[in-house]
Amino acid sequence: MKIAVVTDSTAYLSEQEIAANHIKIVPIPVILDGNVYDEGKDITTAEYYAKLRTAKTFPSTSQPPLGEVLKLYENLANEGYDTIISIHLASTISGFVETLRAAVADFKPAHVIVYDSQITVILMGELVLTAAKMAAAGKAADEIIQTLDALRATMGEYFIVNDLQNLVRGGRLSNAAGFIGGMLKIKPLLTFDDDSHKIVAFEKVRSLKKAYSRVEELLAAELAKVNYPVKAWVIHANDPDAAMAWQADLKQKFPQVPFEISYFGPVIGTHLGEKAIAVAWIQDLSRTTK
Repeated sequence: MKIAVVTDSTAYLSEQEIAANHIKIVPIPVILDGNVYDEGKDITTAEYYAKLRTAKTFPSTSQPPLGEVLKLYENLANEGYDTIISIHLASTISGFVETLRAAVADFKPAHVIVYDSQITVILMGELVLTAAKMAAAGKAADEIIQTLDALRATMGEYFIVNDLQNLVRGGRLSNAAGFIGGMLKIKPLLTFDDDSHKIVAFEKVRSLKKAYSRVEELLAAELAKVNYPVKAWVIHANDPDAAMAWQADLKQKFPQVPFEISYFGPVIGTHLGEKAIAVAWIQDLSRTTK
């Protein structure tokens, strides 16, 4: 069995990680002022946020062309891959997973497993890296999927956004009622609901400082529940200074957790808005005692 791993551009993996692990990336289009850009291919994250500040229309995203994805699968089959694990952003924020599942139902060149990460950004990236490393080590597809399922269950995240308008307009927020309006100086806190896997707003906090403090309280409570080591990230939407400052603070308060910095690229930044910031975590398999 020869297994290929595919994901989409919202995994926000580095070029080095992609190349070293032979991961194939499907770019997701973002539309800005009528122009369509393939994320990570036609536009960089820095270029996107620069254009966003002067945009005349609200940005949007779309699914990648299905034909191009199927062609990628065919090319992988021609290279000798008999199984393809295709890991993508949550089906609750994009219909891409369901589109692919329908399309590969009768796909003959290879066995394609379309996997719903139930998340996006670097947490999905961790699932992708895990799958790719296991595939390189010769693990069977069933074992890889079982590992992904277990790892996916350890994910958590809290977002701080400036307002909810981006998510509301894009239809990505499942409980917008009661959180819209009167948001001046109010910082909404968001997360992915454990049961529905949808983005939900669950608290309003006055001031960014109090929002950081509240997220730290929530993080401490979550860490107290687990009996395994975790790794974590501060994720930012074009606000590296704020991310680095929070990372330094979190390292002091949670010395047992390694914190790295990641980012919200154009596609996810379209829905969260510039200056959004988050803390995310997942089980650290490299430090887990087996």
